[in-house]
Amino acid sequence: MEKVVSKDGTELAYDVYGSGPGLVLVAGGFTERSRYVADAEALASTFTVVNYDRRGRGDSGDTLPYAIEREWEDLEAVRSATGARFACAYSSGSMVLFQAGLPFEKQAVLEPPFRVEGAPPAPDRYIERLQEFVDAGNPGGAAELFMVEAVGQPKEVVDQIRQTPMWAGMEAIAHTLVYDGLQLGDSAVPTKLLSSIDVPTLALYSNTSPEWLKDSVKQTAAALPNAQAEGHDGTFHTLPPETMARVLTEYFLSE
Repeated sequence: MEKVVSKDGTELAYDVYGSGPGLVLVAGGFTERSRYVADAEALASTFTVVNYDRRGRGDSGDTLPYAIEREWEDLEAVRSATGARFACAYSSGSMVLFQAGLPFEKQAVLEPPFRVEGAPPAPDRYIERLQEFVDAGNPGGAAELFMVEAVGQPKEVVDQIRQTPMWAGMEAIAHTLVYDGLQLGDSAVPTKLLSSIDVPTLALYSNTSPEWLKDSVKQTAAALPNAQAEGHDGTFHTLPPETMARVLTEYFLSE
């Protein structure tokens, strides 16, 4: 594990895998860098993969008060420290990448969860309610709100997860659900922002994901000046590591 200090003094932890041109992975919501180890290992045969904990997660610090701009500075700190040429962002991490506006040579995003037509409605007062749970010292309530109302998992499934050892780890980063909610804003496709991004971008989705999520990816690619959307066999918000390695290698290293 290595660390870099962001502009506001927050320490960010990251692991480095492999050798070759640098590729930084930007985590999605409610995940730590451990979630992306399999992808990092698969990509390590071609790239120097930088897998970091976003602030408030895992081994990274969390300087308060939070502001979305701090995460853009975090990504720049990681990029500058490692010399990464490429970036791949997962889910809501896509908005950190898009809004940071960094000079990557190419970038990729996997299923940015913008709520297009057909998507489940956003939970009422979502960010406010998440913050209320966090302020009340009830991270489990924030986690359940996200999993049931935002993602759509049955409550009985969440009740079962509460009884497992993994629940403590989920509670430990539940406060960062507020951060991702703030990054996404109103969760609409940010067409004005996207139209200003000239970095070549590959927008990926799983062929088995809901149609609205695939449409979100396609609309994201359409709003970017230099982008393409591709679907591959996988599961919701996930492509197999070997698929990620093959697809990203072909895209990032093509002329």
